Amino acid sequence: MDARFTELLASLLPLLGSTPLTEETRLRDAGLDSMQAVEVLFGIEEVFGVSLPDEELNDQTFATAGSLWQVVDSALARP
Repeated sequence: MDARFTELLASLLPLLGSTPLTEETRLRDAGLDSMQAVEVLFGIEEVFGVSLPDEELNDQTFATAGSLWQVVDSALARP
């Protein structure tokens, strides 16, 4: 995972505390709710300059930090 992504995500997870963010971190357990999910999407657009496809905006994508990063990384690779 990109350090910018990790920093962005960690700043929006209220229950993460001092626990390190890993690919296996379950986002809901770390406090991600629908409002934070929207903030994450805005942050991704601002930091990385990409929008995630609507079909990727689902529970599976937002299950873990790693699953969300995979979608972001794929969006970055698109021409």
